[in-house]
Amino acid sequence: MSVTRPVFYVSDGTGITAETIGHSLLTQFSGTVFATDRIPFVDTADKAREAATRIREAGEAGGVRPIVVNSCVDSELNRLLAESGALMLDVFAPFIAPLEHELGEPRQPRVGQAHGIADFDTYHRRINAMNYALTHDDGISIDYNEADMILVGVSRAGKTPTCVYLALHYGIRAANYPLTEEDLESDRLPPRLRVHRNKLFGLTIDPIRLQQIRQERRPNSRYSQFDTCKREVAAAEAMFSIERIPTQSTTHTSIEEIASKVLTTLGIHREMF
Repeated sequence: MSVTRPVFYVSDGTGITAETIGHSLLTQFSGTVFATDRIPFVDTADKAREAATRIREAGEAGGVRPIVVNSCVDSELNRLLAESGALMLDVFAPFIAPLEHELGEPRQPRVGQAHGIADFDTYHRRINAMNYALTHDDGISIDYNEADMILVGVSRAGKTPTCVYLALHYGIRAANYPLTEEDLESDRLPPRLRVHRNKLFGLTIDPIRLQQIRQERRPNSRYSQFDTCKREVAAAEAMFSIERIPTQSTTHTSIEEIASKVLTTLGIHREMF
């Protein structure tokens, strides 16, 4: 029976950076069971000591050495955290020395800069993009003149979460249009979408998975019947093929992968925040 290894993502800020990098690392080790926890805003010596105690106690309870993925920039805080006895993985350490050498200047440790509001214009672009995604969700508004892209697909194919992700992480004004039964009676794009053809990207999904998702939303309804799902997906895919709309299946694809594919395909170059 495998032992569960406690893993802590520790940061002087939100902990998002440490957790993102740590998760990517842990997925490379499928033979180990991990119990992860995030400890954000460790920005004082007292908080570092409290975190170290918590980490040490987790290791003692499980009888195994904890792992800490750490993005604190203060060396004194890092020293206190190391007193936990955990394996310390500093996400910045491998890169600082090479960058200092290349740039010819020492780093200036700044707490919480990775996810702080360093650029208000950029921050407001993200907020505006999020508002746009919400007001143009599921065909609520069909004025797409200001849209950077329009995701098209049957209901519950993954359009809304992808739009929200693109707004929050890239400041993309992403609208989504759900194909209705009336739309699917034709193998051509709905008239309101034709003028925005260069902004369109189709999302499709395996009918079995779609049926499972819809069943959770509306159990035992016509909407969630497998025959309905199968018919709608087939009609949507036929439309995408005839209209030559780029398409991605969301069945086994993460939202990060979907977003990257959409941006690349539509030729939208935007720095991730």
